[in-house]
Amino acid sequence: MFYADPARLVAGSRTLRHSSWDRSGRNQDYLILAPGQTVTLLDEQGPGRINHLYWTTINGSRFQYRQLVLRAWWDGEASPSVEVPLGDLFGVPHSTPVPLQSLAAVINPGDSRVVSWGHNLYLPMPWASSARIELSYDELPGLSGDNMAFWYHVDMERFTQPLPSDVARFHAQWQRENPTTPKAGTEPNASGWNGTNLNGAENYVALQAQGRGQMVGLHLQVDNLGGGWYGEGDDMVFVDAAETPDFSEKSGVLTSGVSTSQWPPVYHGTGTEEIFGGGAGPNHPYHGPYTGFHMVENPDYAGKSAMYRWYLADPIRFERSIKWTIEHGHDNNFSNDYTSVAYWYQTEPHAPFPALLDVLGRLPRHPPAVLVVEAARVRAMRHMNEVQSTQPPPPFEVFLDLFLKLGAGCRALVAGRPDEALAAFTSIEQYSSQQ
Repeated sequence: MFYADPARLVAGSRTLRHSSWDRSGRNQDYLILAPGQTVTLLDEQGPGRINHLYWTTINGSRFQYRQLVLRAWWDGEASPSVEVPLGDLFGVPHSTPVPLQSLAAVINPGDSRVVSWGHNLYLPMPWASSARIELSYDELPGLSGDNMAFWYHVDMERFTQPLPSDVARFHAQWQRENPTTPKAGTEPNASGWNGTNLNGAENYVALQAQGRGQMVGLHLQVDNLGGGWYGEGDDMVFVDAAETPDFSEKSGVLTSGVSTSQWPPVYHGTGTEEIFGGGAGPNHPYHGPYTGFHMVENPDYAGKSAMYRWYLADPIRFERSIKWTIEHGHDNNFSNDYTSVAYWYQTEPHAPFPALLDVLGRLPRHPPAVLVVEAARVRAMRHMNEVQSTQPPPPFEVFLDLFLKLGAGCRALVAGRPDEALAAFTSIEQYSSQQ
């Protein structure tokens, strides 16, 4: 386990918190983030460790969870060890928060009249000499005025003694394949396909790392475009395996990518639901300490689902390399939208990360109307700010009514009711224009 013994007193450790508290002593305990802005959440010198991260917003962008990107550097390294859209890092699937109660990540609801969730991450993040964490708020085209209030905590400790040499650094990486490509010769999107996969070469790859370390978690999201049960895909984890050029079995022609010379893999599963602790074909959400299907949009498996596995009691250890893969449908016969976050610890240096997709490439699939309604939300917030700044200011009850209308619109937008959301945002604009 990675958690401290609460009865053990630790010498040479000082606990502290970095947060967005209002330095003036007033109650504006948040940062104001503007689209396109990058802020530093942590800049520490000397040995230390983060034990808990927390953040929240109120009535923010529908896609804030993938517009915000967290990057972390340990010990002066040139490339970040963490580069993940903030929501995905904390377990938010498809930019849509849902309740999550697990050992490593917790998502708790706020006021039911608005969109506000408390996001918590408890994976320890140690460093030997320095740590820097930055948060970027990437702008959606045409929504440059969408400022956001952002509350955060970084609960940590500083050490007077150097870290032990066997303490590895935390890493997290975001991946997406949208859509996956059905393997040639398979029956696309057929749940009953019974082909043969004896190399894993066309599996979805959630993590490919080099060095010595251990994988401790996976957050996997699937937008099931083909319909039907997609989860006959097995996990195949290749550990300390050499890689060879990937040749076509029939022609011997070099194809894109590489395959592993290790077969069978060190870990070979029996289906997607087994990885995440479920019974056969979960069609309702669940979440627990180590495993969960915390999002299941439809009981017939269509649409968006998400799942997690914390390898806290059973980390996947590697001495030289790890490649965590999963079939997208049995024998890779499904064309679906796969997104993942892999969590691991390793010694440095780490292998270069693939380039993070731009903000539009990170957005979950959505109806075109959603971005139109998003623009209306931004206008409504601008009108609310104008109303609040008038002299004399309006009665508190008036502003509260507008605030709750904004919350109702944001809730409707997250719930997939864009017409209802647009009506709420438009009513705020109409009030402002009448003043």
